[in-house]
Amino acid sequence: MTDRATGDEILVGVDPRGFPALVIAWAVAEAGLRNSPLRLVVAVPPMLDTQHVDTTPQYMALRAQGERALTAAAESVTGLAPEAHVETELLDGFPAAVLNQRATSNTRMVVLGSRRLSRPAEILSASSVAVPVSAHADCPVAVVRATEQSGHDSSGLVVGVEGSASSRAAVAVAVEEADLRGVGVHAVWAWRRPAVAFGDDEAGVEKRRRLLAEAVAGPASAHPDVKISQEVRRGHPVEELARASASASAVVVGRRGRGGYSGMRLGSVAHGLLHRAECPVITVPAAEV
Repeated sequence: MTDRATGDEILVGVDPRGFPALVIAWAVAEAGLRNSPLRLVVAVPPMLDTQHVDTTPQYMALRAQGERALTAAAESVTGLAPEAHVETELLDGFPAAVLNQRATSNTRMVVLGSRRLSRPAEILSASSVAVPVSAHADCPVAVVRATEQSGHDSSGLVVGVEGSASSRAAVAVAVEEADLRGVGVHAVWAWRRPAVAFGDDEAGVEKRRRLLAEAVAGPASAHPDVKISQEVRRGHPVEELARASASASAVVVGRRGRGGYSGMRLGSVAHGLLHRAECPVITVPAAEV
């Protein structure tokens, strides 16, 4: 280990039941771009005693499993980047709640793996992490699947734009991320025209082209070396962004939903991409004003 890095930390949620090396590689690459320290966290959920039996042995076994997972993950980090600063934490609590609590103002990004649970499992499973953390964390959340590319290759980033505050925040994050990686950004406004609509369809597209240009103007001026292409697509946002993700190193979207079940709070587009994107998904909350 070396002296502490200078940037805000990258928080990595480690699943002790099986943690793909690709997720660690993605987090290490991200930390390297930002000269940020890595914090690896395992959360041990409480034992639910429904039969009045001693759950201590089971709890201690889970803690031991968590310790082994943290050790293995830290060794993977060191193997990939010997100069990286990495810390580990074994904490008590439900994983999503623990990670949301640990995602403080000092956290630049949360990095998670994804098992792509079914929607009922997202609601009912205490181990559901990707959706509730993406929906509630106060910082960007990157969700990486084991079958995806590393996300830090020469491919550009895709960002979904639709005019909301979180969408504007997503553009800013995407362009900053692209600048760090030395790649371009493809900004996509996917417009699903209502089945019953009045007015000129082409006029609606032109309006969205103008709004898209306005959305990228600020980040583009802040990062003049980043090449930004813009496109308005007709179609469902999840479908169109999922298609665009096939040739991207990451897709960035804003978190738009409010209240209720985590998937609703996350927003339908971000929620859909967590299930369908072919590259890592970075979800961005609206910037505080």
